Amino acid sequence: MHGDPDGLVAENTRLAKEVRELRARIAALESSRWWRLHPRFLLRRTREDGEPAPDELAGHGALPLDFDETDAELYNRVAGHTMTPPPRIYALARAVEYVVARGVPGAIVECGVWRGGSMMAAALTLRRLGATNRELFLFDTFAGMTPAGEEDVNAAGVRAADALPDAASDSDLKAAAGIEDVRRAMESVDYPRERIHLVEGPVEDTLPAAAPEEIALLRLDTDWYGSTKHELEHLYPRLAAGGVLILDDYGYWRGARRAIVEYLEENDVRLLLNRIDNSARIAVKP
Repeated sequence: MHGDPDGLVAENTRLAKEVRELRARIAALESSRWWRLHPRFLLRRTREDGEPAPDELAGHGALPLDFDETDAELYNRVAGHTMTPPPRIYALARAVEYVVARGVPGAIVECGVWRGGSMMAAALTLRRLGATNRELFLFDTFAGMTPAGEEDVNAAGVRAADALPDAASDSDLKAAAGIEDVRRAMESVDYPRERIHLVEGPVEDTLPAAAPEEIALLRLDTDWYGSTKHELEHLYPRLAAGGVLILDDYGYWRGARRAIVEYLEENDVRLLLNRIDNSARIAVKP
């Protein structure tokens, strides 16, 4: 059937060697300190260095089979501005559609925005729906992650406070993006500028004073126990009935999960937290 069986054997041998080399590189990545700190940093390394992602994180760059053309276009439009993997951008777009279709009142709020990609996706979805009357609030230090606490340990058991000093000179590892860069990114999607509010500073300093009175969609992505607990205490009560809550760090950062569980139990809040992927969860407020 094949005109050159020797050539086919040689090709199979070459491919087998490449597979072995690829597995060795994956093993090296899995054992490296920067990956054990946070999966979002792996995405940056994969894009810049061409290194393969471990299986657990492979979904960060690959588009799921159920993405339609609109979903793919949206993700590709914002990919350079976010470390959020495709399933979470998809869930965010569906959440925006949900609150618009059901007339849930209030603003769209995100705490922890990095380069603004997730809120760009929200704004683009609102534009597609012809619903550009929503206020968008982006809360961030715009200078990188705040210091981690004792509670902030990742799913692999690595303390963030131990690992972060290694990344002190790397703005991406600190998730730092300047406010003017984020402003330009948001303006690039042609959403009404007067409806875009960038609030600079640690959330412990800016909330609740700078928060809108009513929220339709609340996305929390500041990683740490203290900031997550503070956000829930001040923002969840403002989330409208039928509003959507997205928790980016529930599955990965143990401190963030503890903050969420504590808040729900202390306030007798009964939510079904549905899994988006290995870290993010989503719920609709009763």
